[in-house]
Amino acid sequence: MGQTAVIVSGKGGVGKSTVSVGLAAALCRRGRRVLLVDGDAGLRGLDYLLGVTQDLVFDLADAVSGACEPMKAVYPCPAPGGERLFLLPAPAQEEDCVSPQVMCQLVGALQKLFDFVLIDGPAGLGRAFRAAVAPAGQALVVVTPEGLSVRGGERASQALRQAGVEKQRLIINQFDKALFRRQGQFPDLDAVIDACGVQLGAVIPQDGQMVAGMAQGRLPAGRSPAVQAFDRLAARMEGERVALPQF
Repeated sequence: MGQTAVIVSGKGGVGKSTVSVGLAAALCRRGRRVLLVDGDAGLRGLDYLLGVTQDLVFDLADAVSGACEPMKAVYPCPAPGGERLFLLPAPAQEEDCVSPQVMCQLVGALQKLFDFVLIDGPAGLGRAFRAAVAPAGQALVVVTPEGLSVRGGERASQALRQAGVEKQRLIINQFDKALFRRQGQFPDLDAVIDACGVQLGAVIPQDGQMVAGMAQGRLPAGRSPAVQAFDRLAARMEGERVALPQF
């Protein structure tokens, strides 16, 4: 039975989907078989990042409605390095968002076939959020180190606890030390962590080349600081003790 984690944020624009793909790619490099579930009904984007848009016929709504067998809606990632990575796309229409109970049933069946199921949750804390977090045993709360994002992360963490997801880790994404100091909204990263109220899991440095590559359907790879941060996060997800670098 594979692990199931949900990746959430309190507001959009923090790079939650790139974190989902970056972590999935890192787990695949460790030899794990990974399913990414796009939980953002109506605004799905993982198919674009993984280069499978042209192949889509079925999605999550089809899998739960009986229009197809669940694995018919699961697509392999064609990018180099994605041989163990698969995607279950979100419904194309927001009104096709499934219930938390149905999401639990679907993920419960699929996690038998994968080492990790990563659910890329929607921004915000509405109906789609509740469905995305329902099957999760753990959560990653993604923020950028600025005030509105941190406040959204705190609220997302509270909503996770209300849903019964107590195991949470904070992902500080798009971190640029010089910009962080210039903005001066927080004295240091410890203040960001304290404001969110979630234990730190990773700091992902700003990496424009990696993001640009993902926009072209290329999985994160190489030895950039951001890719190395994802590799450390993947190791922690598997229970390894990996020290966090100093920032």
